[in-house]
Amino acid sequence: MQNQSSNQSDWLRSYYFTRAAFSLVWIAAAIFLAGQAGAAGFLLVIYPLWDALANLVDARVNGGLRANPSQTLNVAVSTVTALAVIIALGMSTHAVLAVFGAWAILSGLLQLYTGVRRWRTEGAQWVMMLSGAQSALAGGFMIGRSLGSATPTILDIVPYAGFGAFYFLLSSIWLAVAARRKAHA
Repeated sequence: MQNQSSNQSDWLRSYYFTRAAFSLVWIAAAIFLAGQAGAAGFLLVIYPLWDALANLVDARVNGGLRANPSQTLNVAVSTVTALAVIIALGMSTHAVLAVFGAWAILSGLLQLYTGVRRWRTEGAQWVMMLSGAQSALAGGFMIGRSLGSATPTILDIVPYAGFGAFYFLLSSIWLAVAARRKAHA
């Protein structure tokens, strides 16, 4: 049982670090390509697709899709979001930001649920729970901003991705410190 717990902790540490790294690369690309509509649109579609893929892989590693209903639903929500972003790109940047806001709310609540479910077996879940709650709040902010008169850009989503990167990195570090303490105890 100890080895399984250690393997799970190692997986989550690597998974969280990979998610943080992806977000940081995405942020840099978003800032660099913000003025290029086609490239920015591509990044806006890739972001929820990456989330869908990451949740799919994590769910499979942790017992499969049936054992992880919140992540299974998150895969579906993120995939539908990518399709909705494609449609919204043809409408307006306000529509794109509204889609991202709705996605942030749904995926945040699902991440919060996943964190609560994992709380019993893994450390650092308080960070994921906080991240999920903040994602839901950020989604509400994005929807509110999408209703305003100022024209949104991909840069309006960068802070959301930045906080996600921060929380994933913090979780990875927290798990690494916990593993080190456990090894020295």
